[in-house]
Formats: sequence, structure tokens, C-alpha cells
Amino acid sequence: MDRTKVVSNFLWRFFERFGAQMITIVVNIILARKLGPGPAGRIAIVMAVINILKVFADSGMGNALIQKKNPDKLDFSSVFFFNLGFSLLLYLGLYLAAPWIALHYDDPGLTPIIRVLGLILVVSGLYNVQQAYVAKTMQFKRFFFATLGGTLFSAALSIGMVYRGFGIWSLVALQLSNFAVNTVILWFTVDWRPERAFSLRRLASLLSYGWKLLAASFLDTGYNQLYSLIIGKRFPKAELGQFDKGRNWPDQITTSINASLDSVLLPVLSEEQDDRTNVREMTRRAIKTSSYIMMPVMAGLAACAKPLVHLLLKDQWLPCVPYMQIFCAIYAFYPLHTANLNAIKAMGRSDVFLKLELLKTGTGILILFFTVPYGVMAMALGMLFNDILCQIINAWPNRRLLDYPYLQQLRDMLPSIGLSLVMAACVWAVTRLGLGDLITLLIQVPLGVLIYLAGSVLLKIDSFGYILDTIKKMRNRGKDHA
Repeated sequence: MDRTKVVSNFLWRFFERFGAQMITIVVNIILARKLGPGPAGRIAIVMAVINILKVFADSGMGNALIQKKNPDKLDFSSVFFFNLGFSLLLYLGLYLAAPWIALHYDDPGLTPIIRVLGLILVVSGLYNVQQAYVAKTMQFKRFFFATLGGTLFSAALSIGMVYRGFGIWSLVALQLSNFAVNTVILWFTVDWRPERAFSLRRLASLLSYGWKLLAASFLDTGYNQLYSLIIGKRFPKAELGQFDKGRNWPDQITTSINASLDSVLLPVLSEEQDDRTNVREMTRRAIKTSSYIMMPVMAGLAACAKPLVHLLLKDQWLPCVPYMQIFCAIYAFYPLHTANLNAIKAMGRSDVFLKLELLKTGTGILILFFTVPYGVMAMALGMLFNDILCQIINAWPNRRLLDYPYLQQLRDMLPSIGLSLVMAACVWAVTRLGLGDLITLLIQVPLGVLIYLAGSVLLKIDSFGYILDTIKKMRNRGKDHA
């Protein structure tokens, strides 16, 4: 596939995610300052439940449509009606279970919140197949306008509500309206519509691949959300708010890069699934290039975390800083996970994908079991240790499938890791000067960028040259079309 087309779609997806996440971060800062950690912890509990159920709303069929070589209208329509019906059943179950969930957390006020936020499941049934169609046909520009519209609408609505005294419901509005408006815009801008057609045979063939991804996604999502559910039950909800805020910023920034890579990489690799050499080289390039971008961002955020949180969120949120630094270390390696797993899915090995998730979830729950008695910080450190194990686990099958073992992957990432650590150490040293938060950040950010770019030139880092060369090709292509 043409490199400029791949990069163009990646950039559209990246700008969509980056723009949305930056707006969301600003809105969350405003809401966090007004509401404090308690309401954030309550919403984190509800969203943990919904995120687990949301896995079933997709049923793994979206990835099955993307991986299939030539899906037709009957395939898409069959999956759409199946997903929509299943999503409605999930919402009905959640609606009925809401009082029990609220009672479990000794918080009766959660019942209406669960029932309203649960509508996300219904919207998901309308969204998932449209999303798969856009990804399969590489129309990522469509995501840009849909996501931007949803984000801006939800930002204005939630900020207006919090200043009018709606409290926690402004957080509810932020979550639900964003997803709903995003879906509506996508339906108006994408030309695919379901036909009055349904085939159990087609559904069964897609499900034979998709159910394994569904099970794997459930294990992964369930494990990650389990932390919020346990912390919300065993510790004060304000502590969950701090933990969630510490995870939230690195997660939102990482999503801008990782979700862009994830959504573009699977359809691209799926086209090359019969050529192992091409899949290996594309996976290698994805790891090298995305880690070159992700590593300095996460290292820089960890180094700037304390003055950034103190400036934007004030003293009440300072306990989230150590969590934020731990999650920066975790998310810095997400490109490695994404590239390896997408290569496995693209090769049609959903069976291997499921086995990996079973193994990773098993080790994760075991580590969680041993760390819970020692508090939330020990649980976060346990997540970091488990992430290191998961890197090895996710990369292991590609030692055989692609002849691309874990140690070689680390060697490909090593220049980015080393340079990022040097940059972060220099940036962190600025905090020792005792300057004000704003002055410190105004020095740290440009200093970090300068050190990283200068180091890339001096060390002749391959990914830096690759990005520059790709940008030149895109510019020349644009001139040729002008």
C-alpha cells in the first residue's frame, strides 16, 4: 500500500484523536477544579461497568469485518442488526441491575447515573459498524469531523451545566453527549446504510473469528476496569478520583497516538496478510516510528507532572502526581503492544490473540490479588510490573509468525528510549530551580523539544529521518495534485 496514503490516514486519525483529547483534557480540568476528586471517583465506578459491557456491544464483529478480505453489504448489515439488538439487551440488563450496583457501593445516588450513562451502550450499537466501515475503506477523514463535533458540543454542554450547579451530572453529560453527537455526525457523513438483509451464515462465519477477539477484549477491559471497581469499593471514592485522574491524562494523550495507529494498522496489515515479510517490515516500522513519538511525550509528561498538576488543578489534586508518573511509564510502551497485536489479528490468528489475553489476565489478576492489601499505590506499581510481562507475552508469538522477537523489538526502540530518558532528566532538573509553576513549565516544554530534536539529528535516529522523508513525499504529492 502507498506509504503516503497510509500516513495521510494516520494523520487524519491522529489529528482527530489529538484535537478531541486536548479539548477533553481542558474540559476535565475545569470540571475537576469545580467538583473535586469525589464526583470523579463516582463516575469512574459507573464508567468501569459500562466499559466492560461495551465490549459485548461490539461482539468483536467490527474487527472481523476489517480483517475479512472482501466484506460486502450483507456482511455489514448482518453485523449491524445483531450488534444493535444485543446492545439493547445489554442496556435493559444494566437498567434493571442499577439499584443492585449502587447498593454494592453504598451509594444509592448511582442508580439514575448508571441508567442515564448506560445509554452509551445503545449508541454503541449504532456506532460500531459505521466505525468498521470507515476503517475498512480508509476514510479516516470522516472520524475527524464527527469526533470534533461531538467533543465541542459535549464540552460546551458540560461546562455550562457545571457553572449552573448541576454537579456530577455535568460529568454524565460530558460522557454521553460526546459519544451520541459523534455517532449522529458519522451517520450523516458516511454513505453506508444498513440494508434490509440479514444472514445467519455470514454472521456465523464472522463470529468464528470475532468471538475470540470479543473474549480477549473482555478479559483485557475487565482486568483494567477491575482496578476502578476494587478501589471504589475498598477505598474512599476520592482516592479512586486521584488514581483515575493520574491515569486519565497519560491515557488521553496516548489514545491520540495509539488509537490512530491501531485503527489504521489493522486494515493495512490485513491487506498484506499473505506476505509475511511485508507484515514484519510494516510492524517493525510501526514500532520504531510510534515509539519515537510516544516515548518523549510520556517521559516529558512524567517530568512535568508536579508543576503541571499544581498549576492547573491546585493542591487538592497533587496526590494524583505519582499515579500519573507510573502510568506514563506504562503507556510509553503501548505502541509495542498495539503493533504486535495488530500483526497477530491481521494474520487471522484470533486464537493466538485469545490465548495471550488469557495468560495476561491471569498474571494481572494474580499481581492485583497480592497488591490490594498494600494500598492503591502498590496496585499501581503492580500494573507497571504486569505491563512489562505483557510486553514479552504480546511479542512472543511474532518470534515465530514474523521472525521478529521481543529483544529485536526492544533494540529498535532503544534509541527513542535512551534519548527520552536523557531529555526527561534535563526537564525534571528544571523543577529543582524553585521557580513558579508557570515559569517552570515555560522552560521545561521548549527545552524538552529542543533536546529531543537535537539528539535525533546528532544521533541520526532512523525514525526521525523516516518521518521527515514521509512529510516531503506528502508535500510533493500535494504539489503534483495542485
